[in-house]
Amino acid sequence: MSQRIVIDPITRIEGHLRIEVVVDDENVVREAYSSSTLWRGLETIVKNRDPRDAGFFMQRICGVCTFSHYKAGIVAVENALGITPPLNALLTRTLMANALFLHDHPVHFYQLHGLDFVDVVSALSADPKKASEEAFKYCDTPYACGADKLKEVQDRVGAFVKKGALGPFANAYFGHPTYKLSPEQNLIALSHYLECLRIQRTAAQMMAIFGAKQPHPQSLTVGGVTCVMDILSPARLGEYMSKFKEVADFVNRAYYPDLVMVAKAYGNEPSVLNDIGVANLWTHQEFQLSKNEWLFQSGMIMNGDISKVLELDENKITEEATHAWYKNDAALHPYDGEQEPNYTGLQDGQSIDAHGKEAHTKVLDTQGKYTWIKAPRYDGKPLQVGPLANIVVNYAKKNERVVKVVDQFLKDAGLPLEAVFSTLGRTACRMIEAKVVADNGLIALENLIANIKSGDTQTCAKYVIDNSKEYKGRYIGHVPRGALSHWCRIEKGVIKNWQAVVPSTWNATPKDKDGAMGAYESCLIGLKLADLSKPLEIIRRIHSFDPCIACAVHVMDAKGAELGCYRVDPSKG
Repeated sequence: MSQRIVIDPITRIEGHLRIEVVVDDENVVREAYSSSTLWRGLETIVKNRDPRDAGFFMQRICGVCTFSHYKAGIVAVENALGITPPLNALLTRTLMANALFLHDHPVHFYQLHGLDFVDVVSALSADPKKASEEAFKYCDTPYACGADKLKEVQDRVGAFVKKGALGPFANAYFGHPTYKLSPEQNLIALSHYLECLRIQRTAAQMMAIFGAKQPHPQSLTVGGVTCVMDILSPARLGEYMSKFKEVADFVNRAYYPDLVMVAKAYGNEPSVLNDIGVANLWTHQEFQLSKNEWLFQSGMIMNGDISKVLELDENKITEEATHAWYKNDAALHPYDGEQEPNYTGLQDGQSIDAHGKEAHTKVLDTQGKYTWIKAPRYDGKPLQVGPLANIVVNYAKKNERVVKVVDQFLKDAGLPLEAVFSTLGRTACRMIEAKVVADNGLIALENLIANIKSGDTQTCAKYVIDNSKEYKGRYIGHVPRGALSHWCRIEKGVIKNWQAVVPSTWNATPKDKDGAMGAYESCLIGLKLADLSKPLEIIRRIHSFDPCIACAVHVMDAKGAELGCYRVDPSKG
């Protein structure tokens, strides 16, 4: 007899995500549904505004990857108006992207996803001396892994437990049978969890050097950047370099070796392998290093065939809403996108509760509309985007900087290339992407300094617009969670329409009119659960995408009508 499991909300992500699955008598997932349950309003707000304002509004789509949407809002307008920023501005934007990626990826693993692999309670029984010795198996100079340091970490976390609480580590499924790290390995990762809290502050300061603040930097403008004094200051450039090296050191001595350790431990764990879900992979070039060179290249791989890398035809991108809470179900190109809401609600049903018993609850109307996320498609097909897609495409294109890191990681971890197409692979590729940035990000700084020394100090191109003309333009790029695009139409000097198709929209897409699933839903099919009341395996797979549902849903009723009412009782935790 089939049973339904509802996980709502999925925690340790940005935004509100609900996952429902149906399992058979063997606890194997046979059906899966991904639903965003809340939304925000940006695409409507920006209409009829000056195009130069768009970036400042778009960055409010998300509180994490603010720079990504800020830049997208700026570049989409530049693309529409045919404005090319000076090289100094382009390289400065790369330096800001460095800061974003080197902040986002380590935080994803340690603060958001790491507890899916790391059993904190187990770490409390570790021998700190043995743990310190263990750390040297993965790095010649391990980060914060002396026996005294590890003992200090153990005591700090142990104090939480003695008080009857785990603080930031609460509500995890510690002791789950699919955890594979030893107590000593768990203690190593726990030490780095705490160190990452400090390192992320340094990464945020890197962004603020050129962006004025983080989150929500302020120095981008249509045509270039406004942080002229910072770019021309040797002290500010040196400060950036120093902070970059500090964060890169953490990536090389903590993040990289920890993923090697995790990969070795989980290399035979079925719940993190062979779950590519959607094998159509797309990425776009990002990190401009010089006038004509990019760190990551564009490309598409269809059906997992890495022998053929295709180029994107952006005219084939559409979004439809057969199973999304909007009125117009048609497959529309983003330039023509609509988002008039049509919320149809949940229905009565049964699901497994935290005690493993069936209980009455509200469930998704899986035959009708069940999410606020639209269904983007490329030539009618779902795509997977993210670090996995970016690293695989660039590896297939023989990008030397990527190939070097991938080959070394696979050798260190003892894994075949095929293992990348999985939850473990998505998690590893995020680290690999961070390491490629850490290894090469300062090239843009070196070229910026060289260009300034040559006498070129220009940072902004002139803003020119003809209010009698109509324009359309877009930004397409790669951000921490994958391929991002913003699409705009400009008429009479103001924004006529704006659509953002974000990474989590591609990955969290519901089924389309033909029943085709997106990456979240399809990666869960066939997954066997050890304990229906503790669905760690589901959470681990979904977390590997680093969901950003605040990014994926951005709609509002322009008339101000109440579309839904939600009550949160903090006393019930």
